[in-house]
Amino acid sequence: MDKKRKLAALVGAALAPVLVVTLPAGSASAHGYVSSPPSRQAQCAAGVVPCGDIKYEPQSVEGPKGLKSCSGGNSRFAELDDDSKGWKVTPVGKTASFKWTLTARHATSTWQYYVGGQKVAEFNDGGARPGETVTHQVDFGSLSGKQKVLAVWNVADTSNAFYACTDVQIG
Repeated sequence: MDKKRKLAALVGAALAPVLVVTLPAGSASAHGYVSSPPSRQAQCAAGVVPCGDIKYEPQSVEGPKGLKSCSGGNSRFAELDDDSKGWKVTPVGKTASFKWTLTARHATSTWQYYVGGQKVAEFNDGGARPGETVTHQVDFGSLSGKQKVLAVWNVADTSNAFYACTDVQIG
């Protein structure tokens, strides 16, 4: 019996590296979100607004490119789409700095900002890999009052993007 256990342990030890190399890798669970002014997921993570799973992974709001939802189409984070949830509104001027906190540095095609479904700003990174933070100065033009800003980080080498909504008071 002892010989069988030793043989099984040896076979297992020999096969383990092969399995690690040949099994498909899982997707990373960390990427990025708008940390300032605080996005809805940043508010969840900070406990400002009670939320579900997003509290533990604010950087994970990922979905196919081209969506216009705060949740990135991810049903686990659907509460980010709920405008009546009591999100804190940040006062900003006619321009505001949006700071992304990144936990995985993907090659980036563009960063886009929308208000009411209309694009108000776009920054083209041409495939560059950002640092741990990225800040954009967004000009709101003639917009004023309470607005929901949808920020989108379009990854260059996948079909996905990261989504973050921030509630602001412009003016």
